Formats: sequence, C-alpha cells, structure tokens
Amino acid sequence: MVFQAKTITLLLSIFAVSLCKPSNGAGIAIYWGQGQDGNEGSLADTCNSGNYQFVNVAFLSRFGNDQPPELNLAAHCDPSAGTCTGISNDIRSCQNQGIKVLLSIGGAKGSYSLSSADDAGQVANYIWNNFLGGQSSSRPLGDAILDGVDFDIESVSGQFWDDLARALNGFSQQTKVYLAAAPQCIFPDASLDTAIQTGLFDYVWVQFYNNPSCQYVNDATGLLNAWNQWTAVQSSQIFLGLPAAPEAAPSGGFIPPDVLISQVLPSIKGSPKYGGVMLWSKQYDNGYSAAIKGSV
Repeated sequence: MVFQAKTITLLLSIFAVSLCKPSNGAGIAIYWGQGQDGNEGSLADTCNSGNYQFVNVAFLSRFGNDQPPELNLAAHCDPSAGTCTGISNDIRSCQNQGIKVLLSIGGAKGSYSLSSADDAGQVANYIWNNFLGGQSSSRPLGDAILDGVDFDIESVSGQFWDDLARALNGFSQQTKVYLAAAPQCIFPDASLDTAIQTGLFDYVWVQFYNNPSCQYVNDATGLLNAWNQWTAVQSSQIFLGLPAAPEAAPSGGFIPPDVLISQVLPSIKGSPKYGGVMLWSKQYDNGYSAAIKGSV
C-alpha cells in the first residue's frame, strides 16, 4: 500500500507539472533585459513565473568592426561597474528549471556590424569566452554559462553573419551552443537570410510585428502567407514572434489573446516545425503569456 501510495503521488506530481507546460512540446520565448524603472522584474522572477521555456537576455548591443563589446541591460545593472555578475545565480536558477537562457546580440538600437569573416571570428571568441563555455577575467554576467546566442540583427548589412554562426557553432564540439535568429517577417530577411541558410539555427523566432505586409491586420491572411514561407527554412523550430502588448510594437502586429488562440494558432500548429510563440518583451508582458500558454 505504501508503494502504491507513493506511485500515485508521483503520477499526480508529473500530471501537475504537465499542466503547466504548453501542448505539443511547444513553448514561449521572451526577451528580458530592456525594462526601465524596475517594471520588468528580475531574471529569476521571469523564469519563476512558469510561463517561458526560453529567455533571451538582451542585448549585447555594441560589437564588431573594432568596437569594444558592450552589454546593455538598461536599468537592471551596469556591466562596466561590475554590477551584473550577480545575474549568474538567476541564470543557473532558470536553467535548473529546464529553461534555456540565451544572449541576444544586436537589437533595433545597437551599434554593431561585422567587417570581415575574421572580425566575425573575433566576435565569436569574445562571446564564447565571456558568456558561454570559455574563460575570461571579465565575464559581464559572472561565471554562469549561457545556453547559446540569439541573433537579433536589424537594419545592417547581411554580410558575415553566416561566418559568425559557423564560428559559434564550432564551439559546440566542446559544449553545445544553441543558435537562434529573430528575422523580420518579410521573407527573406535582409540581414539574416545568408546566416539562416547555413541551417545552423536551432530556433527561428520570426518578428510578425512592425511589418504591416506580413503581420496581423484585421485578419491573419498576410501573416499566414509569410508563416508558410518561413517554415521552409532550414531550422528545427519556427516561432511566431509577437508583441506582448500594443505599445510594444508602434507599427502594429499585436493580436489579442482570444484572437490568437481562436484564429491564428490553429492554422500554424499543424506545421512540423512549429515551435511556439516568441514575445517582445518581458516589460510589456502583463498577463499575455499567462493567457496563451495553455494553447501554445
């Protein structure tokens, strides 16, 4: 009887955990790090919400072309003063919950570019030694090892990002480096097409917002047409990238949770490459992820 009781308790625990996870193994990715005035919560708070399977720490906003690399985490901490190293504990806490934590490079307002394949190799070495499995005396986020790198490359030349992807992937011989990309929904993406064509990206979370021709506008026609193009790229999983609130995307693309659940997700979840939903960003996610996670 004791054994039977323990077995029942274990099964109930597994069932309870499964209720918190999205269906079909899909999940929600969130960007964290650009919140102002403490409106975003800590990285640990973000992971403890139980809403996310991926967190992109945003952004390494300056790098390449002989620029000294610079991490920008807005109001959270000051990397130059060494006040971000405590985030290592949060990173490990997230990873202990099975959440992948990636470094997001680029962003809409960053100062970054690559001048050559050699430059891309130097940037890859910097990222490996300062955020991934390498070693450096000046790791901005402390000694925690992030799971990979997200390419949020916007409005810059598409040259040499494929070289950066290959260089980062080369370190997977030591420790797996997950690669993600966040292209605009207009296909193909002007900055990341060549990189995505390498087939090295585990996750592609496409930004279906701030792009009227391929975002949700009154109906999902343009979005679904673009989605079908993106599912043809060489990547294990494709995500539907959305703003978590109307103010998160000034040029549109917000889809109310009930509309997403009833009109959009049923049309895309049948894709073998469907990976889930990406949200921009934690500072705007005031209940959106909680409302959709059971349907993702």
